[in-house]
Amino acid sequence: MKISFAKISVPAQGTVVFGVTDNGKLGPAAAKLDKRANGSISRAMKSATFAGKKEQTLEVLAPGGTKLDKVILVGLGDLESLNEAAAERIGAVVYKAVAKESAATVVLDVLRASANDGGLAAHIAGGVRLRSYRFDKYRTKESKSDKPKLKTLVVQCDAQASAKASFTSVSAVADGVFFTRDLISEPANVIYPASFAARAKALAKDGVKVEILGEAAMRKLGMGALLGVGDGSARESQLLIMRWDGAKNKKAPPIAIVGKGVCFDTGGISLKPPGGMWDMKWDMGGAGVVAGLMCALAKRKAKVNVVGLCGLVENMPDGAAQRPGDVVTSMSGQTIEVQNTDAEGRLVLADVLWYAQERFKPKTMIDLATLTGAVIAALSNHYAGLFANDDDLAAQLTAAGQIAEERLWRFPMGEEYDKELRSLIADMKNIGGPRAGSITAAQFLQRFVKNTRWAHLDIAGVVWNEKGTALSDPGSTGFGVKLLNRFIADNCEG
Repeated sequence: MKISFAKISVPAQGTVVFGVTDNGKLGPAAAKLDKRANGSISRAMKSATFAGKKEQTLEVLAPGGTKLDKVILVGLGDLESLNEAAAERIGAVVYKAVAKESAATVVLDVLRASANDGGLAAHIAGGVRLRSYRFDKYRTKESKSDKPKLKTLVVQCDAQASAKASFTSVSAVADGVFFTRDLISEPANVIYPASFAARAKALAKDGVKVEILGEAAMRKLGMGALLGVGDGSARESQLLIMRWDGAKNKKAPPIAIVGKGVCFDTGGISLKPPGGMWDMKWDMGGAGVVAGLMCALAKRKAKVNVVGLCGLVENMPDGAAQRPGDVVTSMSGQTIEVQNTDAEGRLVLADVLWYAQERFKPKTMIDLATLTGAVIAALSNHYAGLFANDDDLAAQLTAAGQIAEERLWRFPMGEEYDKELRSLIADMKNIGGPRAGSITAAQFLQRFVKNTRWAHLDIAGVVWNEKGTALSDPGSTGFGVKLLNRFIADNCEG
């Protein structure tokens, strides 16, 4: 779909969408058209009690006195409270209203000609893009009538120059979200450690430096925790390293973003129940977000140094798979008693977190992982869990999540939880007790964090949504890309 920006000039034909504020009054262009249409638009508004409330819609077919196919009114609500996230949701509403049209024009004549309103227009267009995503490559019998047709969208506003400039960055982030959604949506016979890493190589065209370590290299580094998870798989485990050096000082310490990439998780010998196991293809969601974030940062030329690291494995119940009770030695030298092979993501992250600190000396480190079912029990699919060793970092991430509408809820950490990881025969075990599973998992990860400012995001409940969200169809959401992009833009770029 091609999206462009233009000055306000309502087309004579086709489909036109007008933004309407919550005072229920049409903007100048819409009012002029209504007069030409003998008041048919305003009469339709009155009949439908349409008042311009946020995300409210009204369709007027073939208004008299015009050659237009239809006029669609979309409520913007109160302009004073219209922020970027709300604008994107409105864009999603616009897309659903015009998806079956081949072309449409969106007229935002109620926005003022300011840079801020240009930004809002850009985010409305961004919401159209985000909502247009479909993962349909394996559908062979879908009828044409079921498929969206929209190819061209023109957004008209007074601040078209600033809207166009803002959309460059907005669209880059959408590209990153789509990259993440694609990775997470693919079945596990298509995306596995080597193929995931191969797809990431495509980021090199935008300036991302991509490096891949295989099992031999990781064995030399002593990554026994990560490698143990992949012992039962016919697929070789990989460590994917992606570097974006966008800061003026290329040698400045980077931000490290670490992702859990379990491309399929059977639970290993601690086998999961078969019902619903198919969805464990998205257990690499954290790694998917890291790859999408690197895509977004590179495409918008972010002025920051960031290194993205993904531990990519499969957790399979082969005869060579690690057993409950096995002891593995992590890269840090700490030993781990593996009491449950289905608590595997933390084993992968333990080595990647340590490697990130040893090699890159990051000033801030954030990991993302579909780590625990306990976080879903606590937060459902509305928030991701946040754990941090630094209050300022936690506050910055929470604020970024509020702006991006990818919300975080901070959990406590402390010695009382850490004690639950004590093992009788090793430095620690990989599970705590039956309660507070998300917290004890975070406590486990913290044992592999040095003095680095660190946060852990448990995204198990938000990376996939069976019902869909305002900005996505049922399936992969891409949660995390917008959040971390906003965090970096607001706190890390110089």
